[in-house]
Amino acid sequence: MWIGTLFALAAGLMWGLVFVAPLLLPQYPAAVLSVGRYLAFGLIALPLALLDRTRLAQLSRADWVEALKLAAVGNLLYYLCLAAAIQRAGGPLPTMIIGTLPVVIAISSNLRRSAAVRARDGRLAWHRLAPSLLLIAAGIACVNHVELERLALHGSADPAPYAAGVALAVAAVACWTWYPIRNADWLRAHPDRSPTTWATAQGIATLPLALAGTVALVPWLGAGGAFELPLGPQPARFVTLMFAIGLFASWLGTLCWNEASQRLPTTLSGQLIVFETLAALTYAFVLRGQMPRPLAFVGIALLVAGVAWALHVKPEPLAAEAHAG
Repeated sequence: MWIGTLFALAAGLMWGLVFVAPLLLPQYPAAVLSVGRYLAFGLIALPLALLDRTRLAQLSRADWVEALKLAAVGNLLYYLCLAAAIQRAGGPLPTMIIGTLPVVIAISSNLRRSAAVRARDGRLAWHRLAPSLLLIAAGIACVNHVELERLALHGSADPAPYAAGVALAVAAVACWTWYPIRNADWLRAHPDRSPTTWATAQGIATLPLALAGTVALVPWLGAGGAFELPLGPQPARFVTLMFAIGLFASWLGTLCWNEASQRLPTTLSGQLIVFETLAALTYAFVLRGQMPRPLAFVGIALLVAGVAWALHVKPEPLAAEAHAG
């Protein structure tokens, strides 16, 4: 369990980087950031796929279809929504909304009706899960309060962009509630398959989607000359950031998350996505050159306490659950 937690922490630290790119590249549309990131991910995956071609060849057609679905929803669509939310509402507010993922995923996992899933993972009793969820929710609420006060003080008088940002961040939460549950189901159903191979397979599946997105965007970007084709107004920064998050957040982060997902129950691994929120907040404060306010520190402490509590909650086997009922 502790090894799985360390892998989840590493994934969170790398995934936090994706919240920075839209702030560093405000002139780039969210769709460009999404296809740019995953073009880089797909290109990085190509040499890795060549090295791992023997194990990739063992994946069935159904496995590749699943990888394509995960790539479309958990990669392209998720980051499109997230980047657009950050550009409209600023970094902190979408970060806090994404920070609800541990609660949303844990509840969604516990509400699943599949007998096969419950027999495999067991179930976290609600009364044991509740303190962890309450601590995480309280921590998110504290930090969210601080950030909303700052947005009210420095933000635009027009509430429409913030409302759109909230809606897009909620859509991103929906994408990334579906993705880790579905991804963990595949990994735990295939314990003989390498998480490294599965991460590479998702990168390969992402590449044609990102290429198609690029082709579709070119006419739209070129209309009116508002965007400097092919790489925009800051080409060096754009390419560097896309390959950095493509390597660390997409491939290596996915690899670490896959390792964690094979070792931890879905409900628990879902809560550990809180590490991404903590990393993103840290990077946001560093980028601002500011220390968090005391209430923000309280919120971060509550988030960490919620994760620590969750690590001590053991899933109940299905038989024990049935007996208790």
